[in-house]
Amino acid sequence: MARDANAETRSEARLSHTAAMILQAIHAGYVYGFSIMEMAGLPSGTVYPAMRRLERDGLIRSQWERQSIADAEQRPPRKYYRITAAGRATLESSRRRYPLLERLIPSEEAKSV
Repeated sequence: MARDANAETRSEARLSHTAAMILQAIHAGYVYGFSIMEMAGLPSGTVYPAMRRLERDGLIRSQWERQSIADAEQRPPRKYYRITAAGRATLESSRRRYPLLERLIPSEEAKSV
């Protein structure tokens, strides 16, 4: 357990503004690459490497959608992302570090207030 806490602390300490924006976008419901890029206003060359690092660090998880869904919508399959418990804790810390983060990308809870 101590190892997980140390990994989480290291992730929080080195989380960039870009990574925090991506976590916030996923938390707010933008769950596939292109929607995250659009919401965050970041290029794919920034977003996808950052998401790979976030996934490697256990802050997000991904899953490919079924090919039949993509075929029905006549597009390539999407890789969907979700935030993990460690990612939510890191995002909470990031909101203190980057106070405008939630205003840039409001979550559903914030929109209803």
